[in-house]
Amino acid sequence: MYQNLLHQTIIAAVLAGNEILEVYDTKFEVEYKDDKSPLTLADKKASEKIIECLKQFNIPVLSEEGIHEDFEKRKMWQKLWIVDPLDGTKEFVKRNGEFTVNIALVENNMPTLGVIYSPVFKDLYFSAKGIGCYKIDRTIFSELVNSIETSTIENLINVAKKLPIVSNTENYVVVASRSHMSTETHEHIEQLKLQHHQVDIVTTGSSIKMCWVAEGVADEYPRFGPTMEWDTAAGQAILQEANASLIDYETKQPMLYNRENLLNHWFIAKRN
Repeated sequence: MYQNLLHQTIIAAVLAGNEILEVYDTKFEVEYKDDKSPLTLADKKASEKIIECLKQFNIPVLSEEGIHEDFEKRKMWQKLWIVDPLDGTKEFVKRNGEFTVNIALVENNMPTLGVIYSPVFKDLYFSAKGIGCYKIDRTIFSELVNSIETSTIENLINVAKKLPIVSNTENYVVVASRSHMSTETHEHIEQLKLQHHQVDIVTTGSSIKMCWVAEGVADEYPRFGPTMEWDTAAGQAILQEANASLIDYETKQPMLYNRENLLNHWFIAKRN
């Protein structure tokens, strides 16, 4: 059921990544939205490319850079795409490569398919309900980028690693945000140090933090600060198919999507 959807979503993410890199290699200008978050031409071009690639499915799109329909209309949607065309714009502006394209399919408020792609590093994570969770790392995917539209989903799965990849780390590993480490997150990590013999902290930008938990590189990613639905939907889809979870800190249940308020509660992503 999900194979064609997943294949086209991967193509959309990679083509959006190509649009981002075209801007990344120029002296781009940075605008700032009302919430002070940065916006570039790359965000806009990537969003347009994703919407163009996915329009064949006639499923509505909720994109960070698109028009946000009123909840009275959105609540009727049983299916929707939730898209962050450039997650980690701060990292993009810093030119450290730690940004991603995030695309999720949400059905009845739960993500069922997710793709996260790193345009600079060429790491691709993808998952779908009933298909599983996979990663194609940069050593392989850098050879496939230019032929992505002719690669079949079967070929992509064949060269991918199924997640989680078992980790042999002795210490408890926490992945934290490169740009958004809050006081509450620090306090949570201090509590973890009391529970576990040794806690190692690793940092990166964007949704790769959730991917590292799914992969087994990290045991937990606590986020005690503001995020939006498009920041987490694709990551949660990937976590759920990799024996991990993303839990809403207030409800103590998996995060739900297409809510009236698109601002997420705090959450913890961790291995099950």
